[in-house]
Amino acid sequence: MDPIRRFSKPQLRRPRAVIAFEGWGDACEAASGAVSYLLTLTDEPEPFAVIDPEDFFDFQQRRPTVHIEHGGTRNLSWPLTKFYAAERPGDDRDLLLVIGEEPAFRWKTYSRSISQVLVEMDVEEVVLLGAFIGQVPHTRPVPVIGVATDTVMIGRYGLSPSTYEGPTGIVAVVQEACREVGLPTMSLWAAAPHYLAANPNPMAMLALLEQCRAILGISIDTDELETVAAEFSRRVERAIESSDDFATYVNDLEDQGGHGDDDLGDVTPDALVTEIEDFLRKRT
Repeated sequence: MDPIRRFSKPQLRRPRAVIAFEGWGDACEAASGAVSYLLTLTDEPEPFAVIDPEDFFDFQQRRPTVHIEHGGTRNLSWPLTKFYAAERPGDDRDLLLVIGEEPAFRWKTYSRSISQVLVEMDVEEVVLLGAFIGQVPHTRPVPVIGVATDTVMIGRYGLSPSTYEGPTGIVAVVQEACREVGLPTMSLWAAAPHYLAANPNPMAMLALLEQCRAILGISIDTDELETVAAEFSRRVERAIESSDDFATYVNDLEDQGGHGDDDLGDVTPDALVTEIEDFLRKRT
């Protein structure tokens, strides 16, 4: 049975796709948050297609959720992968946005289902978003690393290439599925400070969207996100001012070019994480 459920086929102009997955590879919700922000800028809030989760999720691990709507109606919400059409009247091309959760089973079939929809919609280029936890200070520009089916694309946009080898997530598998069908594909990975790991990070979201804007050649109104990111930064700065140990640690990361070590004397990274998480929660 075809896992793709199609509701319509919108007509898009020279579409580019931007894709993100919640879960592993979405540190601080930076990737999924970036695509969710793009969805707020579109006039079409309903997906034109979804991937049914039946074959791809363990529902004892990822249970559906119950929602009560107006009038007391109870509805189930499933972990669907959703495809959205985002028309861009001010640009010469449109966007196709995809957001979902990393599945548990049949990654090849799942990834090829995504690439199938992209081919059906005549997508010309794909950007996958991800984020990871790194020993980087929040005071420096968010590092963004690129992985591409064509290495020339990395140099063209001045990105740092990835040298990572090891276990990977669904982003890499979808990228391979796109390569199989001849779609030029790049994944962008933002590094989020490890001491802010428990909080959604609008600074990392913004960094990913700025790279998308440059790579895809489209306009993205990031004013609202810039405001949120600036406020987030101010809250972190207030946390630093309240803790000499935390300020010292961030300064050490800056001095090391963003690559910290674990030599914190009597101050452990876990203690610093707890301290700033508590501070930020109190001000949320």
